[in-house]
Amino acid sequence: MTSSDRLIRVLVAGLGNMGRSHALAYHNNPGFEIVGLVNRSKPKLDPALDGYEIHPDFLTALAELKPDLCAICTYSDSHADYAVAAFEAGCDVFVEKPLATTVADAERVVAAAQKAGKKLVIGYILRHHPSWIRLIAEARKLGPPYVFRMNLNQQSSGPTWDVHKALMQTTPPIVDCGVHYVDVMCQITDAKAVEVRGMGLRLSNEIAPDMYNYGHLQVLFEDGSLGWYEAGWGPMISETAFFVKDVMSPNGAVSIVMDPNAKSDDIDTHTKTSVIRLHSAETGPDGKFIRPDEDMKMAGEPGHQELCDLEQAYMLKAIRENIDLTRHMDDAVQSLRICLAADESARSGKPVRL
Repeated sequence: MTSSDRLIRVLVAGLGNMGRSHALAYHNNPGFEIVGLVNRSKPKLDPALDGYEIHPDFLTALAELKPDLCAICTYSDSHADYAVAAFEAGCDVFVEKPLATTVADAERVVAAAQKAGKKLVIGYILRHHPSWIRLIAEARKLGPPYVFRMNLNQQSSGPTWDVHKALMQTTPPIVDCGVHYVDVMCQITDAKAVEVRGMGLRLSNEIAPDMYNYGHLQVLFEDGSLGWYEAGWGPMISETAFFVKDVMSPNGAVSIVMDPNAKSDDIDTHTKTSVIRLHSAETGPDGKFIRPDEDMKMAGEPGHQELCDLEQAYMLKAIRENIDLTRHMDDAVQSLRICLAADESARSGKPVRL
């Protein structure tokens, strides 16, 4: 085995939904060797992960196990400190989104990656989904200015609502989920965001008084494009039109058409596209459309675990092939900056100029 294809020794921190899936991805990829898992408690895991020791403290495990790669899948308020510690220990880093809870912390992580000369991959799972890659490509063909209409509302109860309440101890839904879809907007238009507006409403007494579980953001871009994103979590959230992914331009539109039987608490629903619909705005001399809408069936799509497998395959490729991740890191900071500006606007009642 050469140095370029040696096993990458990985420490996985956080064994929630995403952490468990990423741990399975490492377990099943012959390029990785899991040296340990980190979690404060001992959760129920896939039987494939039963053989790995669970450590209660990340920094202790980092010092003792000396991994090559740290996968940080903890709650977002620990992302920056854990990532910087990993870089200072000489590790590459995979970190779940959002990269941090402040722009300053996100920039601190990127600076630490650059100083260490190590790879930083952020968990933007849609970047590895063939159908979302196609959606972005088709939207770019339409040309700007664009209108982006996107949402992901989740009607949650029981254990899922408990997870959402835990997430909202630090991060509102328009930031936690919003970075994914704002990132899609930014990949479609290369223009910079110039102004962000946000609104939020607390719909539950089970969350902190200064937190809101329903939010809406609007973003204006330099090329005239504009977009909105809506996100809500909780038992009171409606299942009506909970998943909208629609891009319009003067030349037409490209949209995701969901399975009408899909449910918002099904994690695979969040990524599976079902059908991509292409609409051309071109009309003939009679003023009628020249061509009908085209439905592109997205058969054989990867599910949630398969997407995590693809993400970690990319992590391995980035390390082995020394891929330049400058744009990847810049994009992660940009989408976070926009979503945090929306949160600032929601709290202040004023638009934020970027």
